[in-house]
Amino acid sequence: MMVHVIRENFLKQLSTTVEPGSCTEILSHEPGRMVSQGSILTNSRWMAILGVLSLTAIAVGLICLHFGAQPIAYGEVLRVLGDMASDRDRTEGTSDIARTILLQVRLPRILLGFLVGCSLASVGVALQALLRNPLADPYVLGVSSGAALGTAVGILFGVGTTFLAETALPACGFVGGLVALAVIYRMATTYGQLPIHSLLLTGVILNAIFSALIMFITSILDPNRSYGMMAWLMGTLTAPTYGSLVGLMIYLSIGLFLLFSQMRVLNILALGEESARTLGIDTEQAKRSLFVLSALVTGAVVSVSGMIGFIGMVVPHAVRLVIGADHRLLLPASALVGGTFLMGADTVARTLIAPTEIPVGIITALAGGPFFVYILLWRKDRLA
Repeated sequence: MMVHVIRENFLKQLSTTVEPGSCTEILSHEPGRMVSQGSILTNSRWMAILGVLSLTAIAVGLICLHFGAQPIAYGEVLRVLGDMASDRDRTEGTSDIARTILLQVRLPRILLGFLVGCSLASVGVALQALLRNPLADPYVLGVSSGAALGTAVGILFGVGTTFLAETALPACGFVGGLVALAVIYRMATTYGQLPIHSLLLTGVILNAIFSALIMFITSILDPNRSYGMMAWLMGTLTAPTYGSLVGLMIYLSIGLFLLFSQMRVLNILALGEESARTLGIDTEQAKRSLFVLSALVTGAVVSVSGMIGFIGMVVPHAVRLVIGADHRLLLPASALVGGTFLMGADTVARTLIAPTEIPVGIITALAGGPFFVYILLWRKDRLA
């Protein structure tokens, strides 16, 4: 009863101080219903928004299958997908070349882009709620660099050339991310606490150290592997095999399922550590859990796509401005938008100057950089 009274009084006080669209406008005055940017999150609203975003993702995926060095008609795309779904042989009017391009090159690449975009955006949402800063993402904290270093070490010792590569490289990235987190906690923890400012400063330091080690590994590889490493570091989505996609989905499904189970905790953490403790949340345990999940997802993603920036930073912030800060909707919506955005960005990267491909990390930086500057200038008084 005492906890309920404290919570009720706290929410009444909160409702008079929060700003529309901010990370703190997320708690409900009624059980099971949450206020989000002036509107109550209902089941119908949740389903409508996610339904529209899902249909948009499917439509963008079909458009991406059409474009390439050799454009393929939409009718032919639909016939090939229909044959694959029904497990039929090639239908009349569909060429073997088009079928091979769609099923062996473009479709797995588009699926990979969607998985990577979903994962980066989801991790960005979690870290932004935890740090209460809409400009946070896994790269700022050094988790991504640690994952990249773990993957680079695996490649150095030949993991990328073995039959276990499809599942071993994501594991290497996960281990690297966990090592980075262990170092961060060792350096940033003070009297059993983990101050946010110390955490960010430690992340910047580790980013510099890990980047130097990655460059060292790149410099001692043979020229062919060194060139591939440099392209990977810039962010690239080379056409994967379906086996590698399955291996990646195993890692991501575990991490994302556990991350999505923390949506209500993220809502409370966005209010601040003191407020979260008042509402009965073990903030230190929540930090550890969220950072381990972030390492799992980021490590798996970085191992296959390299360093793709701005998705985990810009996409969650942009989605939050449109639909509000309730993480029950923000997290899945950001995942869908992030996956859709990366599918489109990769299509631009492989068709802009075809047959030459641009690393997709360059496209996301060119698209996200100006938006990041806009956010920084427009909301700089709220980002401190």
